[in-house]
Formats: sequence, C-alpha cells, structure tokens
Amino acid sequence: MPYKVIGGKPTRTSYSSDDVFAKIKQDEIKFIDLQFTSLPGRFHHTTISSNTFTEEQMEDGLPKLDGSSIVGFTSIDDSDLILKPDPNTFALIPWMVEQKTARLLCDIYWGAGRGRLETDPRGICQSAENYLQSQGFDESYWGPEVEFFVFDKIHWDVLTPYKGQSYSIESNEAPWSQAGDGYPMGLQEGYYPSTPSDTLTAYRNDCVEVLSENFGILCDNHHHEVATAGQCEIDINYDLMTNAADSAQTYKYVVRNVAKEYKKIATMMPKPISMDSGSGMHTNVSLWKSGKNTFYDKDDKEELSQIGRYFCGGVMEHSEALTAITNPTTNSYHRLVPGYEAPVYIAWSTANRSATIRIPSHFRGEKYARLKRLEYRVPDPSSNPYLVFSAVLSAGLDGINKKIDPGEPIREDIYKMSKSERRKNGIGILPANLGEALDELESDRDFLNPIFSNDVLDRVIELERRDQREISIRPHPHEFYLYFDV
Repeated sequence: MPYKVIGGKPTRTSYSSDDVFAKIKQDEIKFIDLQFTSLPGRFHHTTISSNTFTEEQMEDGLPKLDGSSIVGFTSIDDSDLILKPDPNTFALIPWMVEQKTARLLCDIYWGAGRGRLETDPRGICQSAENYLQSQGFDESYWGPEVEFFVFDKIHWDVLTPYKGQSYSIESNEAPWSQAGDGYPMGLQEGYYPSTPSDTLTAYRNDCVEVLSENFGILCDNHHHEVATAGQCEIDINYDLMTNAADSAQTYKYVVRNVAKEYKKIATMMPKPISMDSGSGMHTNVSLWKSGKNTFYDKDDKEELSQIGRYFCGGVMEHSEALTAITNPTTNSYHRLVPGYEAPVYIAWSTANRSATIRIPSHFRGEKYARLKRLEYRVPDPSSNPYLVFSAVLSAGLDGINKKIDPGEPIREDIYKMSKSERRKNGIGILPANLGEALDELESDRDFLNPIFSNDVLDRVIELERRDQREISIRPHPHEFYLYFDV
C-alpha cells in the first residue's frame, strides 16, 4: 500500500519519510491525523499541526498516547505509549477540505525504549508475517470481502432501561419505508438490483473513488448485497497481510465518512435487521513461495494442492475457537444461523456456499493459478482484521505442520441435510453464541501461541466476556412478546 493504476495494471508505490514531508509542503497540508487500531478493532486518532511535525518524530515516534484510555492496551499505572507513523500509509483525507489534513497509520510502542506494545493489533499482524516466513513461505495474500449497511437514520434508546429499550431503522429501500417515493425491496431480495431500486450506486462510486484516488486502495467491483435497507459490498484487491488489514480498516473509515457526506449512516454491525441476511467479512487467503501460489496444483481434481488441503484442515480443526476472534460480538451470532446465507457447518467445498470454507472455482487452468485461494466465510466486519488474518494464518499453518486432512469436499447443500446426515459426513457446527466461542478459545489456544501471547488472548477473552455479561443481564424487547403473559 498504496497502489496506482499504471498502464492498466495495479502498481505498488511507496513513500519515504522525505516523500511525506515533501507532499506536506507541496500540498500545503495543515494537519496530520495519526490513526491506529485498538485491540477490539476500533479506529482511533489524534491530530497534530504539520508545522510541528518533524523528521525526528517520524523516525522515533510521538509521545502522544495514554494507553490506559484505549481498550485493551495498558493499565493506568504503566500507560506511556508512543505513536510511530508509517510513511507508506500517507493519504490526503478528502472530506477535510477547509483545513487540508493527511493521515498516517501508526505502530504502537512502549515508552522508555521497551519495544513494541504486545497488544498493538498491527504489530501482531506484522509478527504473523514474520512467522509465515519462518515456516518456509515468502508471503501471503489476503482479500477481505467487507459487507455493511447504509441507513437513512438509526435511533436507539438503551440508557433509560426502566422506560424500555428499543431501536428503529429508517431506509428508503426497506419494505417498512413509508416515504412512498421509492422501490422498496423485500427481505433477502437485495442482491444485484438495478437502479432505481438500488439507491446507493452513486454513494459506492464515491467510496471507490476516494479509496483509490486518496488512499491507494484499488477496488474490483461494488454492488448491493442480499439484505434490504441498503446492504452493500465493495471488493478491494488482494494484498499482503498487513497491507490488507490496513486496507480493511481504511475501508471502514471511508465508507462511514462518505456516508456522512450523503447524510446517511454506515454500520459494520453484523446483524442489524432481524429475519434478513447479516453482513460478513469473507476472508480469502493464499500462501506463496518463489513467486508461485502454493495452493495451486494442476493435477488435483479441485486444483488444490496438498498444502492447501492441510491449511484447510487446520482452519476446520480450529474453527470453533477461531469464532471468538472472527466473530467477537454477541450480535455476530445472530448472523451465524441457518437460512440466511451465513456459514454454520464446519466443512469445505468448491462452489458450495453452505460450507464454512469455499475454494472458488470460477476459472480453471494454470493461467489462473494466482487465483487459487481459500475463502473462509465465517468472519464478520465487527472483527479486527489484523487479528482475524493472524488467527486464520495460525490455524492454517498448524494444519500444514500437523498434516491435518480436511476430508473430502461436501458438495450437497448442508442446510438441507438432516442431523444424522451431517453426523455421517463428519460435519461439525460453529458455536451458537459468544460464550460458547470463548469457552472454545480457552480450551483450544495452543495453535495461536506462535503469533499470539497468552496475555493477549487473555485480554481478548476478558473484553468479550464483559460484553457478553452486559447483554445477558438485560431483557430483550422481544422477550416481552414471548413472556409477558406467563
């Protein structure tokens, strides 16, 4: 990152520290937005004047962060942290026009020369890339497919529990819209509709332009997704691991801010609408060595190499524990139910989207060897992409090292199988809720230890248990419908 299209081909560019300061001067940039990601995956920032930004600060970092105030970072008694900008992530923020502002993503370091902060997600992802190389591979490519909703308005009330808790969603696309001036689409009827039913084409066009022109993130295509009420997807090009996670975070940042410019609200919440499809973050991965995709084998029936099969086996073996990282919210598990095109059953296949792992098979032959990949369909966009990629890589490499056989691909619609048929085919099921997922992670975490320390995993579990408790002690509005007259 970033990329430019040169001669019709995506070309990776880079910025040195000198390049950044030259662009600050050339473009008359007034402010620098220093951005970073917390352990749960929230985007944070602090802003400094370009007049006070120095080459020394770019090199050594800025003492601008109280780590105790960022969820998952540090305790109050040891909280002095340093933000170290990455010059390659320089980008002009287009919606800050009156006072030109550029952003830089930052790595997080301890103060007093104590090295990298262990709970910095970007640092964990970079460690994962180093671990991959120690296992005999050169690099990996990742492609997250991030879905999201764009609403016209959203209201909720949770701060007055004794008056009742509620939420409401307004969208001109939704079947409950009372505007009377559109073409509302029904539940699960939103896949690829044309305009004017799809009201968000211009919005997505603008997102693509901003991602490409300002942030160097190239996009493949964009479209309306299955759900009603403005569900969207913009596909971004595959990239190296940390770059891809940077792009996913930037993607979320862009779609939210462009939505604001349209006077709309974008959300990465996995399941905001009941009885409709939720938003996923299908994660595509391939491992490379000596310029070749190690997942491709022209002699295999599925054109999937033994390395690819073992990687697949590792991800399947640890799928239940992985959900605590790939699906880290209580809301995540409202999406992971049968009937809404979300994966539930632990299996692999080719074109079969009812399995947790799909090996896309649109094209065959050596001409398309670069496209051979594993698509892990479980993650959702409430997750932290730095942690998701690192955890999926850990599971896959464990499968390669232990030669875990994934079995034969499942070609039937698993949703239509009986329980006995699934049992006969050795098909497991993902955790039904966050509590079960965290239990699985606590009992199956060794495969993560080459990349994740136990302290980091303990912190992840602690934070998610807290959210689980917050939900468990509060009545749900639908419970009044079910139980008020008992």
